[in-house]
Amino acid sequence: MAIMTDLPGRRPPPLSDDTPSLRERLKNLAHLGRLVAQIWRTSRPLTAASIGLRLIAALQPVAVLYAAKLIVDEVVRLTAITPPGPGILDWWNAGLLEPILLLLLLEFGLVLANDIIARATGLVDSILSELHSNQVSVELMAHAARLDLMHFESAEYQDRLERARRQAAGRNALLSQMFGQAQDILTVLTLAAGLFVYAPWLILLLPLSFIPSIWGETRFNTLAYMLSRWRTPERRELEYLRHIGASAETAKEVKLFGLGDYLISRFRRLAHDIFLENRRVAILRASWGALFSAIASLAYYSAYAYIVWRTVTGAFTLGDLAFLSGSFLRLNGLFQKILLGFTQIAGQSMYLDDLFSFFEIEPTVLPPTNPKPFPTPIRQGIVFEGVGFRYPETENWVVRNLSFTLPAGETLALVGENGAGKTTIVKLLTRLYDPSEGRITVDGIDLRDMAPAEIHAYIGVIFQDFIRYSFSARDNIGVGRIAAREDQARIEGAAEQSLADGVIAKLPKGYDQQLGRLFKQGRDLSGGEWQKVAIARAYMRDAELIILDEPTAALDAKAEAEVFARFKGLAQGKSAVIISHRFSTVRMADRILVLDNGAILEAGTHEQLLAQHGRYAELFDLQAAGYR
Repeated sequence: MAIMTDLPGRRPPPLSDDTPSLRERLKNLAHLGRLVAQIWRTSRPLTAASIGLRLIAALQPVAVLYAAKLIVDEVVRLTAITPPGPGILDWWNAGLLEPILLLLLLEFGLVLANDIIARATGLVDSILSELHSNQVSVELMAHAARLDLMHFESAEYQDRLERARRQAAGRNALLSQMFGQAQDILTVLTLAAGLFVYAPWLILLLPLSFIPSIWGETRFNTLAYMLSRWRTPERRELEYLRHIGASAETAKEVKLFGLGDYLISRFRRLAHDIFLENRRVAILRASWGALFSAIASLAYYSAYAYIVWRTVTGAFTLGDLAFLSGSFLRLNGLFQKILLGFTQIAGQSMYLDDLFSFFEIEPTVLPPTNPKPFPTPIRQGIVFEGVGFRYPETENWVVRNLSFTLPAGETLALVGENGAGKTTIVKLLTRLYDPSEGRITVDGIDLRDMAPAEIHAYIGVIFQDFIRYSFSARDNIGVGRIAAREDQARIEGAAEQSLADGVIAKLPKGYDQQLGRLFKQGRDLSGGEWQKVAIARAYMRDAELIILDEPTAALDAKAEAEVFARFKGLAQGKSAVIISHRFSTVRMADRILVLDNGAILEAGTHEQLLAQHGRYAELFDLQAAGYR
């Protein structure tokens, strides 16, 4: 794929070196089988109904054309006989009108049945499409939940996820297109059989009408896909600009900084660049399409002229003329529709590759074949032994040669400037990542010998950038231990321990109150109130190891003191890790590690570190000076 630059107006080449080859396109067609299987899983009865209705509809065109031929021939026959009388009753009493009346009723019945079948097919397809869209979205969310944190921290992964999301909602039309394609093929076979009986060589004119169109559609489908894929980062930026330009979360800052015009201008410029590229492709497609359509019309009227001539010479009847001209016209249209549809489906299969290739991404942090249980309770402690870590495809070590012990029941604080490696230690401790070197053990058991889900079940973590769920207050706490979200006593106990109970008591609907402003009747909370709710999730978890990453950043001094007074009681007998820039918080820990560039610079209690007059004492004095 072409390398992206930060120049949003840069136009990609019409067809880059990364344009899919014929082999790759054929390989992409295999995704159609996966799509059909996915549709079948969605609803077997509806899928079978859609196929069955189309099989019936496929035979209707040739039946209508043949009925029309019989009607014309019967009319010609009747015009050649001596009239039995001047009135319609004379014709009826002579028994001459019954055959043509039956033929008219037959054609009327076929047309009426076709309309009913078409409406029934549309209804089935619309219901099946919606069910399938939901099915794909569920599978997409389920697979994303299996993947590693490293995937979510990768810009390339975000592009792939964005493309997969778009395909989850945007490929439903392909369902009807594929089934309709099969219906048209069956109709072509029946029409071609009738045409072949009368004039086999006319079929040779058909390729002249559709081959140019196929070439054009194939080229423009590929070009449209390449432009869409190339522009994925910019489309993500457009969605981001839409969000921050019209979001409750960003409204205050956007207004106070006067960012509205800037965001609109940036959105308009980027959207216009994409629009120009799409318009260019649309104009080229329409221009070439008009030329190819003229070629197709020329081929049809050449065949039509031949059929008329053969009718004039008496080789064909007028009914034959109606049947053959109608069959050739329908065949010409169907051939183009089928082959153009095939190129469109082939083009859609490239988009399907965006969806199904996402499903092929596999997690790298995997459970072992025979996982060991997480020690409960932790009796000895957690040990980092020569741990080093660097992110995939990077050369820089975030932490290196890291060795320390967190004894059971101890509260450990991690201190250091931004980028020192504090949050990385948490990610390794929770096995969101595996160490690049060294190992981490809990009571002597390597974390890699445990299943990630098992580890997560016994660790309670609250990050500084916790999620503010637009759920009820009850569910906002209940997500801390989702299996116990119906346990009201446990939820209330967790809220009391985190001081969130006072916040919830002020809400009109209490624990049933919708939080946030995303939905109607939602109530937003202050930063400190949200933080109390988030801390309640850690208490809800009743974990063996509690990790708080800047847990009181949004709390005032009094609330912070109350939260940690309760935290010390809760953490009694449990292991805990605290990351904080506030020394009033850090000094409550049993032991403090001072980190610098991924290594331990100092270690000890608050008093011991102050006595050393080192980096910790320097940072403490700087912060304390701000309160004098």
